Amino acid sequence: MVLLEERYQKECVPELMEHFGYKNPHQVPKIEKVILNIGLGEAIENPKVLDSAMEELTLISGQKPVITRARKSIAAFKVREGMPIGCRVTLRRQRMYDFLTKLINIAIPRIRDFRGIPPKSFDGNGNYTLGIKEQIIFPEIDYDKIDKIKGMNVTIVTSAETDSESRRLLDTLGMPFRK
Repeated sequence: MVLLEERYQKECVPELMEHFGYKNPHQVPKIEKVILNIGLGEAIENPKVLDSAMEELTLISGQKPVITRARKSIAAFKVREGMPIGCRVTLRRQRMYDFLTKLINIAIPRIRDFRGIPPKSFDGNGNYTLGIKEQIIFPEIDYDKIDKIKGMNVTIVTSAETDSESRRLLDTLGMPFRK
């Protein structure tokens, strides 16, 4: 299995330079960071859910997550400002490439009825967000030890200025987009 960082240098940079007509390799977009986020609305009634989510996110990412807190009070949801409602982790450099390699080669192929990831989840600024419905697709998660199936968001932040540049970058790295 070729490391993603090597693949970026050897395959992606020349291919993107030719396709978009960049004159300098430093103009080629690159992945800056990957953010994993788990939002837990049920953490309001049951704070233990947040502990298990943090433990699982630590296993998946190899880095300790940060608790996210509510910014505003919402009476209909019984949420007060400052209440813990989720956790997130930001991966950079080697951990980011290790996670993306695991995501593309191991976790995504384990999704049931998988037909490719949706190509329309770009934000207009070259960043891509992928929603994962079950954390059990990652090999680190022991199916017998989980109390509840939780989903998560994976945001891939790139230095690309347009969605087409970002899509081409992720395509050449091996992200399995739907046709």
